[in-house]
Amino acid sequence: MKIHEYQGKQIFAKYGVPVPKGYPAFTVDEAEAAAKKLIAETGNQVTVVKAQIHAGGRGKGGGVKVAKGGEADARKLAEQILGMQLVTIQTGPEGQKVRRLYIEQGLDIAKEYYLGAVLDRDKRRIAFMASTEGGVEIEKVAHETPEKILTVHADPVTGLMPFQARQIAFGLGLQSYGKETIAKFTKVMLALYDMFVKEDCSLLEINPLIVTKSGDVVALDAKLNFDDNGEFRHKNWAELQDKDEEDPVELEAKEAGLNYVALDGNVGCLVNGAGLAMSTMDIIKVFGEKHGVAPANFLDVGGGANQEQVTKAFSMILKSPKVKAIFVNIFGGIMKCDVIANGVVAAVKEVGLKVPLVVRLEGTNVELGRKILSESGLAITAATTMADGAEKVVAAVTGGSK
Repeated sequence: MKIHEYQGKQIFAKYGVPVPKGYPAFTVDEAEAAAKKLIAETGNQVTVVKAQIHAGGRGKGGGVKVAKGGEADARKLAEQILGMQLVTIQTGPEGQKVRRLYIEQGLDIAKEYYLGAVLDRDKRRIAFMASTEGGVEIEKVAHETPEKILTVHADPVTGLMPFQARQIAFGLGLQSYGKETIAKFTKVMLALYDMFVKEDCSLLEINPLIVTKSGDVVALDAKLNFDDNGEFRHKNWAELQDKDEEDPVELEAKEAGLNYVALDGNVGCLVNGAGLAMSTMDIIKVFGEKHGVAPANFLDVGGGANQEQVTKAFSMILKSPKVKAIFVNIFGGIMKCDVIANGVVAAVKEVGLKVPLVVRLEGTNVELGRKILSESGLAITAATTMADGAEKVVAAVTGGSK
């Protein structure tokens, strides 16, 4: 789950990470009032008007602007940004509509840095990454000058140690600002580790983290993603969710108890079990890559899906105009194949399926399941193995035959 920058900064502040003063705004009037309030509180005429969307690269897309002429200037910038279709490297060409703003105090920046954390699944530890190349696309830095990214891994038993934070601080050259800045940076990193664990984060990015001309360390940005598996521990997440920024089909799937992730391919996949779903996507890529055939979605209906959920799954898959065929790949364990077969037949009739359908069933009651499909009178192509199914669905998309 993703949240907005201003929400991330509220969580930062809760853990003692310094952030600039700021206020969210949903209208131009609120933006002007927020700028006026900030100027009165800080004595600084400079404010920053920032678009709030769930994507990075907002500055380059025109979604972050500095207002140097007081609240009237902030109002003009808010009029430009609020409601715009903001296109960044992370939104795709369609962009994302700006529905809310964050008005923030201006600061005297001495230097910008990058600081991030993510779960390193290979090492099974939280990895902190930092770079002197703050304020730019970190992906570009990683690709062109990887030596500029410093990394430390926190041992889950001891947590992030102060010496590791100081190691990063010296690697960034913060000693040039003095011992107090090193101490402030160390405090920030330790607080971020504490927050990352307690808030069930899956990703943290501050780009830029700044050192001010007075030597303070301040998070000028905040990008936080939460691990959805920890949702039951955080009742407040529902308040932080902005459904306007979410994929509507993924939201519908979640409400139906299905795990769905939209992808860019042309084969809809309906599978039970996350591991089998991943394998199914892989094998479609193996057989289809050279023909331009790829998975259109990840969809795990789980081990106890009923006919209603199977129908819902079909309807969600077909909402993508890119889908040219569907591959149903079910291993009947707890879920019996005849139950799935009845669900597939009912779903196909209900949604009026217009694209080719390939079904591979295996497991409990498989013969009965196959019999139900073959006697349904529907245009269903049966497959005996995953490879057979992948080959047939690729042929269906390309107009060829196995």
